[in-house]
Amino acid sequence: MSPRRILFRGGRVVDPSQGLDRVLDLLVDDGKVARLGEGLDYPDDARVEECGGRIVIPGLVDVHVHLREPGGEHKETIATGARAAVAGGFTSICAMPNTDPPIDSPATVAFVASAGRQAGFSRVYPVGAISLGRRGEQLTEIGELVEAGAVAITDDGSPVMDSGLMRMALAYSRAFDIPVADHPEDMGLSRGGVMNEGLVSARLGLQGKPNSAEDVHIARDLLVAELTGGHIHLQHVSTRLGVDLIRRAKARGVRVTAEATPHHLLLTDAAVDGYRTDAKVNPPLRAEEDRAAVEQGFLDGTLDTLATDHAPHHYDEKEQAFDDAPFGIVGLETALGLMLTHFLETKKLDLRTLVERMSGQPARAFGLPGGTLKPGVPADVTVVDPRIEWVVDPDTFYSRGRNTPFAGAKLRGRAVLTVVGGRIVHE
Repeated sequence: MSPRRILFRGGRVVDPSQGLDRVLDLLVDDGKVARLGEGLDYPDDARVEECGGRIVIPGLVDVHVHLREPGGEHKETIATGARAAVAGGFTSICAMPNTDPPIDSPATVAFVASAGRQAGFSRVYPVGAISLGRRGEQLTEIGELVEAGAVAITDDGSPVMDSGLMRMALAYSRAFDIPVADHPEDMGLSRGGVMNEGLVSARLGLQGKPNSAEDVHIARDLLVAELTGGHIHLQHVSTRLGVDLIRRAKARGVRVTAEATPHHLLLTDAAVDGYRTDAKVNPPLRAEEDRAAVEQGFLDGTLDTLATDHAPHHYDEKEQAFDDAPFGIVGLETALGLMLTHFLETKKLDLRTLVERMSGQPARAFGLPGGTLKPGVPADVTVVDPRIEWVVDPDTFYSRGRNTPFAGAKLRGRAVLTVVGGRIVHE
């Protein structure tokens, strides 16, 4: 049983929503943030967490997670994914609809929401499909999906190739004030590709996906969003030109938010050398100039949201020949450590901005509660120890997926306590 009251004492409280970055106490009472201040008085029955040397932040939010249930429980379940999330410091995650059956009806939306509540770890928000069966042909009943609990719509895993359908989705979504998320990929240009098209794919003899397949689709989505006034959310951006197109669209006032993933920020297609299927992901890891552009876009806020695109697969599936292995990398349990090590420790990004990219902004992008420690809000809190040094060992993951190219990486900093709605769900 979690205590009703928790005092986080003497931690470095970082909350961009309040402009906070200072040593404070934080009192949680009856599931909500009660008070912030120095030397707070607290009830006798409160649990006291000594947070000296630690960082207290709003719970992390991941708007792009594949939980595989229903239909792919051998890869991940809603419960195992939600458990992995809180181990990584994420208190809210958005479940993608490419399941079997897909999340394209009020019943499947309600199932995912209910299973998330029953699991009792992170908050799980269903994302509904744009099209029935994710076939890209007929629009779903968006209003009914939202009424059942969907916070956004996407056909993620499949791009929406029909521009007319995307126009209708963006137009109708305005009535419900939800984003339309899209996996930008022109299948006519990328079909059959298994990695980035470039020198590495040529040397390995593997068919590549050219940058243009992503660039063309990003340009289309931005133009249709501009036409309709709808909110387009571009997923896992990986190309230099794609970042530039989004930057220009934002300057024109287009309603666009966009993701960077840890793997596209940190790795290039060189990670595929040796036919490493754990580095096979879609969109693929690109060349160094693309990686550098994604990093710059993340630093300057063009790519305003960090998302893991957590995509677990069974060991046997990833052990196939490279052409046959599925795309995907797990990320819930490594994202925070990777970002603290490669962006905070190296001083590429200050802590307040990193928290904003991983908590406040993703919450706003998908209209979710969270991303703040203001008094009165539900107490979703992550306590981070930036001094802990650890090595990524997939065998210790709570996720059923072990498919990560970061195995063996030495990281500094990780979540040591995660609280959702005032309940301690990981320590």
